[in-house]
Amino acid sequence: MADKEKKQPGGKGDQADKKAKAAKSDKGKGKGKGKGKPEEPAEPAPPPRLMVRYHEEILPGLLKSLGRTNVNSMPKLTKIVVNMGVGSAINDKKHLEEAVEAMSIITGQKPVVTIARKSIAGFHLREGNAIGCKVTLRGKRMYEFLDRLISIALPRVRDFRGLNPKALDGRGNYSLGLTEQLVFPELNPDKFTRPQGMNITLCTTAETDDEARELLRGFGMPLRAA
Repeated sequence: MADKEKKQPGGKGDQADKKAKAAKSDKGKGKGKGKGKPEEPAEPAPPPRLMVRYHEEILPGLLKSLGRTNVNSMPKLTKIVVNMGVGSAINDKKHLEEAVEAMSIITGQKPVVTIARKSIAGFHLREGNAIGCKVTLRGKRMYEFLDRLISIALPRVRDFRGLNPKALDGRGNYSLGLTEQLVFPELNPDKFTRPQGMNITLCTTAETDDEARELLRGFGMPLRAA
């Protein structure tokens, strides 16, 4: 009778054998995973090209031209502010949504919606209405955006003859305007069909306009001859 019980499929002996085999296979899998090579960490992205140029080329040139020895007193770029005014958003909120999406694609950062501070009856504007969006870029994103602006976007402007060298506010901040956002190739012209411009302000620590112009020319800004 005992021999019959052992031979019966599904008996206690067969179940114990199956559990032992499963435990061995699990141990083998664990050993195989341990022997594999560890995953190599991803390589960090290289620094922006204009950031490297500032420290290696522009900064030494400014030290010689300005006759200074303190590196911290040299003019540098601190931030870039990109602003879109969407007046038609008063009647159609979709225009503002399109502008926010376009700016996020261009700058790689989520914009902030700007709100009207006071009511103006002539423009049918009420205090608190959303009328635009803006982005403040700093650090690596700032240099990457400036590189794309200089090397890709500005050459695509129709009948471009250089930037106005006098568009400074006396404190080293330079402002320029673009009438069409499609100069940035990141935008799909089939999706963004409505013309939309933007204002771009480059904020620097320069004490005079001449220092700011020299800094911007070092970055490659195509300023016209004064």
